[in-house]
Amino acid sequence: MKKLVLFVGALLAVSLAFQACDDTKTYAEMLDEEKDAIKAFIQDSGIVVISQSEFYAQDSTTDVSKNEYVQLASGVYMQIVDKGSDNPADTVRNNSELLVRFSEYDLIGKRLSYSNLDIPYVVDAFRYSVSSTSIAGIFTEGYYMYNSGTLYTSVPAGWLVPLVYVRDRAHVKLIVPSKMGSQAAMQYVYPYYYDIKYQIY
Repeated sequence: MKKLVLFVGALLAVSLAFQACDDTKTYAEMLDEEKDAIKAFIQDSGIVVISQSEFYAQDSTTDVSKNEYVQLASGVYMQIVDKGSDNPADTVRNNSELLVRFSEYDLIGKRLSYSNLDIPYVVDAFRYSVSSTSIAGIFTEGYYMYNSGTLYTSVPAGWLVPLVYVRDRAHVKLIVPSKMGSQAAMQYVYPYYYDIKYQIY
């Protein structure tokens, strides 16, 4: 009996020691960290946030000279650097295949994760699909498909948000919260800043 009491006591001490060393964050804490990282990035970058009503009043544009970004209902912040082609026929449609060059900056780690903006032979591509209830993008080639050795086919939802406002050869900058990001961003609750150029293939 004495040995059993000692064993239970030792087990309790070990479990308390492990609990004291637990550095894992709750989901609520990770969301708070994400919110703080986005707020700090906006402040440090001198970004002027405008409302959706202001954005629509400006013909769905942002004033780059004022460093304006519109905060959309999805939580994505968007700056349209260049709306792309003036030709209405160059609008992104259902089943359009898009080539994408982008840079990805981790707002929590404060580091550049990836960029193919200046690499002419490296491009990501995805097929855009629209239904009456949703929009989606499926990667067909590129970095994101094989990110970290894992096959990810879903395009981050945040990347699709600008496509209703722009045309072929558009250039946008986005702050994408984790819920609108890649599968990894959603899993680890990481927000990212993107500089993206779209081209209809």
